[in-house]
Amino acid sequence: MREYDSFPEPSRKRRRRRFDDEPRHLRTCPDLAALDERAGADPDGPPEGDRWSTWTGAEHGPDPRPPWVVTEHAAVDTELGVLKTGKEADVHLVERAVPGTGRRTLLAAKRYRTAEHRLFHRDAGYLEGRKVRRSREMRAMANRTAFGRDVLAGRWAGAEFAALSRLWADGIAVPYPVQALGTELLLEFVGSPDGAAAPRLAQLRPGAEELCDLWHQLVDALLGMARHGLTHGDLSAYNLLVHDGRLVLIDLPQVVDVIGNPQGPEFLARDVRRIGEWFVARGLPPEVGQPETLLEELRVTVGMPPGASTSDW
Repeated sequence: MREYDSFPEPSRKRRRRRFDDEPRHLRTCPDLAALDERAGADPDGPPEGDRWSTWTGAEHGPDPRPPWVVTEHAAVDTELGVLKTGKEADVHLVERAVPGTGRRTLLAAKRYRTAEHRLFHRDAGYLEGRKVRRSREMRAMANRTAFGRDVLAGRWAGAEFAALSRLWADGIAVPYPVQALGTELLLEFVGSPDGAAAPRLAQLRPGAEELCDLWHQLVDALLGMARHGLTHGDLSAYNLLVHDGRLVLIDLPQVVDVIGNPQGPEFLARDVRRIGEWFVARGLPPEVGQPETLLEELRVTVGMPPGASTSDW
């Protein structure tokens, strides 16, 4: 035995592992790294769909709540496409469902645009009579700053949700307002279960009998709003849906307090004139109804004196 054979082998200094070193089993088996988490996915997101239900924390619609409203915490929302684009808001089709169950419903998600993309070019007249407590918000809205436009978006969304809640609770034909969260409203989807939206009144060419029936439904809806002192503010054949023969009022962010707003009577007259012209042009018989007669009835209902100015006519 040689002399140096009895000496112990020099120890090798073990390198301290860096905190960002990749574990050996992941270096040798890269497929395991892919299992660590879904690439590009939110680790806190739902196993399917686009987001967890936003029901918790949102403002909810009026009672009694329809049985189709999905309120479970485990529900997920899935984006299905765009139903309508507009200057101030876009409407998307969303499915809210509880995975592993048959609980599902289709909703119309109305999302008001961000400050840099939103116009609100015709809002001044509609906002008269609506109060804001903070003077800073009033100045920001008047100057149309980015903050002011964000405040306006919240006010539009809040006004529409409040109006829909009030009208739906009174049995007036509007979509059920499921929830409001920020500048997003989730509303009853008016259409078929396969996601086909109900047509707008402007798209239809109803026969004589159907036309008369739709007129009577319209009168009932407008009188219902008038009992609350309200008018639509932008009523036309494009803001009315017809689903299985039922007339439904939509797009109510600019709803006007006829008495509280100095321009309220003019908005009321314009609403009736616009929609009345559509019905008359399609052959509404005079004995069934006339826009002038309807306007006078609405004025009396909201508390205006009979025979008030009809300058808009």
